[in-house]
Amino acid sequence: MAGFMGGSAWAMAKDITGGYILVTQRTFQQMSVAQLELLTIELNRRLREVRGEQPSLDDQPALQVRNRRIQRITTANMVM
Repeated sequence: MAGFMGGSAWAMAKDITGGYILVTQRTFQQMSVAQLELLTIELNRRLREVRGEQPSLDDQPALQVRNRRIQRITTANMVM
């Protein structure tokens, strides 16, 4: 049984959000069901944090960064 990349579920969720960990089926293959559930909780928590950040509508680069983060989290949840 493998542990979390980055050491903890919170750190792995943060790395997925930042784009440091690319998510595929093989990423989660060695994880147990309990670890996957914990990671899902942390990803959902991180998703709420990112959605709570509201950049100005005039700031296109900040909006793109926010949308990329949301997309990475959503993709990770779908792959799991």
